[in-house]
Amino acid sequence: MVATSIGMNSWHYEFSLLPQYLEVLFAKLRIAVVFGGDCDRAGSVIYKTHNPRSWKSYEVVAREIAKALAEIGFKHVFVLPDDMNLPEQLKQKNIHLVWLNTGGVQGYNPVCHTPALLEMLGMPYVGHNPLNSSTLDNKHAFKRELQSVGIKTAPFMTWHPSQGILQPNLHERFAIAFGEYQGPFVVKPVSGRASLHVHFVDKIDGLSQAVSEVHRATHNTALIEKYLPGREFCVAVCGYVTYGNAGFNKNPKPFAFSTIERVLESEERIFTSMDKKAITADRGRLMGAEEPELKQKLIELARKIYWEFSLNSLVRIDVRSDADGSLYVLEANPKPDLKHPGENVTSLVALGLAEYGMSYNDLIFSLLADRLDYLLTQHIEIIPHIVDLLR
Repeated sequence: MVATSIGMNSWHYEFSLLPQYLEVLFAKLRIAVVFGGDCDRAGSVIYKTHNPRSWKSYEVVAREIAKALAEIGFKHVFVLPDDMNLPEQLKQKNIHLVWLNTGGVQGYNPVCHTPALLEMLGMPYVGHNPLNSSTLDNKHAFKRELQSVGIKTAPFMTWHPSQGILQPNLHERFAIAFGEYQGPFVVKPVSGRASLHVHFVDKIDGLSQAVSEVHRATHNTALIEKYLPGREFCVAVCGYVTYGNAGFNKNPKPFAFSTIERVLESEERIFTSMDKKAITADRGRLMGAEEPELKQKLIELARKIYWEFSLNSLVRIDVRSDADGSLYVLEANPKPDLKHPGENVTSLVALGLAEYGMSYNDLIFSLLADRLDYLLTQHIEIIPHIVDLLR
């Protein structure tokens, strides 16, 4: 047995023993990978409402994550839908840990619903806590938090039709956000995914119509942002524990990787939704040795966001530069695509793993091991059922 002490309080966790703990958990730990439930399916919700976030199940990727966990060595991995039956399913299957691969089912702020439910149930999970889930997914809230810690983001304001018809030149808020700037702009939903319903607006006169179109599509608030004409980048960042080259490492800083320049086609002002154009290898260029300072700036920016927001799970930071090359954070994706790389199809997160000697399965193992390390180090009192497995 790895843990032999009687009573949880007398058991001391040591990172050096993590590989041995995991060897024990391979045969015992029961994991559920949860994907987005479908509110149109009978029995999934009591009453169907609205989801402003453009719903997607993510079931295919959930099954790829489950397959990776099984290949790593975990013997009890289940794939479950995120709906009102989830608590009973978790109880029936005696689940010990959940992996969240869901953007929610319906309603406003759906990304935070399931982590909040799991916390009420006392169920640990791989994913962001409810507050961070909602903050990251609501672009205006995230940008305000960025401003509060001195991280540059593109100037912005929000508008909802309940505030009347947007007349930019007559509103003080517009002047506060943009000054004399007259365009171009980007108008997007405050909560969304995959660059859907994002509009490039060349001049100030087109803003009111774009805001109305976003509201018609989402029934939610629109974000108006200054368009930045420079290059576009993204960088993934997760926790401190990584697995690669057949071993674990606990890094002194969050692990930032897959530092990528997004390759825009000649007619693209903004990146086309992955729902309309798949992420292929030629849509992203890995940052190499030719621009070491820029690459390091992106890495440090991602680490700073991870630390300042007290994050505990993977995010992808989207960054754009202005005409002078200064970097501005656009948003952070709280549930970046974890698609298993295939023939000429990949995810922006997985594109740069080879640089660190890591495979897709290594990343999955890293994310799970980091969460277990965090729970055993910081919150051992809320996971007695997992500690019991180690006795």
